[in-house]
Amino acid sequence: MQILTQILTLRSKGFESVDKYVLWAFMLLSAIGVVAVYSAISYLAATKGDGDTEALLFKHLFRVGLALLAMGIFSMIDYRVLAKLSRAMLIISIALLIAVQVVGIVSGGAARWLNLAGVIFQPSDMAKVSLVLYVSTLLAQKQVYIKSFSRSFAPIFVWILVTIGAIGISDLSTAAVLLVCVLVMCFIARVSVLHISMAGVLGLVLAYVMLLGSPERAARIESFVGMKLFPNTVAEKVLSVRDEGYQSHQAKIAIALGGLTGVGPGKSTQKHFLPAPYNDFIYAIITEEYGIIGAFVLLGLFLLILFRGLLRIARHAPDPLGLFLAVGIVVMFSLYGFVHAGVSANLLPVTGLALPFVSYGGTSLLANGIMAGILLNISRQIA
Repeated sequence: MQILTQILTLRSKGFESVDKYVLWAFMLLSAIGVVAVYSAISYLAATKGDGDTEALLFKHLFRVGLALLAMGIFSMIDYRVLAKLSRAMLIISIALLIAVQVVGIVSGGAARWLNLAGVIFQPSDMAKVSLVLYVSTLLAQKQVYIKSFSRSFAPIFVWILVTIGAIGISDLSTAAVLLVCVLVMCFIARVSVLHISMAGVLGLVLAYVMLLGSPERAARIESFVGMKLFPNTVAEKVLSVRDEGYQSHQAKIAIALGGLTGVGPGKSTQKHFLPAPYNDFIYAIITEEYGIIGAFVLLGLFLLILFRGLLRIARHAPDPLGLFLAVGIVVMFSLYGFVHAGVSANLLPVTGLALPFVSYGGTSLLANGIMAGILLNISRQIA
């Protein structure tokens, strides 16, 4: 009932008070994504869609529409109301992450999806939204004794550790980005640098242990650095461009073919060689078709979200909760965007992270829409 009241109250204000620069950045990213996905989706259509590219495009358009609808709805819900629900949301998310390991759908060697009544979704996408919300709430509540390890950091870190650990079992790259995100939030909230450093070191140790248990993920790291680091991988495959280095090699070809202005819309050739050109490597396809200019425009939109989100929305947030929440959301979008681009340019190891609002996806688009809506709600409450 309280949420409905918030929506009715804020609806009368329209979108005049929303940060229009950030709003338009999200809208433009969505539009770019529709065009890029339509170009890159031919491989998916041939393998899973009976060659019907238009059907998959309409499916993507429907999902984009849901994401934008979620953005609009959550922009009208006071983020303080969501904060009150964040603990329950996180508990449900953790339960779903555990369920994934028991009855989840396995694809690409990892269990990341659940099928509930015919609806297939990725719980990690909802878990990252819930964690950012709840950590922001705890940081705001504990400001009086924020430097205390026992009263402040330890209770917060338990939730971080459990959530990120549950995600990292199947999706180490998402867990790593989320850990960086929440640690940045802790830094902004004046948490002790020593405590943050301890959490970072523990995160690295856990990541190494998880890599030891997953030869596929370990091989990606070795392929990137160009040397053998883990005992559970095969050196011949790791160092070969026909095996572990294949995706990065094809992405570099795509970027090289694009040059300054690109080969033109829909004319990418590398979309026939990259395994997931519509998702994991969509930045490479955009660069091939629209060149360095198109790639810089895309990155410019993420920079706009980063600087506008930090320097206006977070800086002028009406309370500490709004500040921490805005920082978490903005850092999340920025990390996803620049890590995805870095992977395509072979500046980072292959991660499988989607490009927010651009890549083909379902729950990832919905989660992005929810986070964008929360950020816009904070912006519309700035005096």
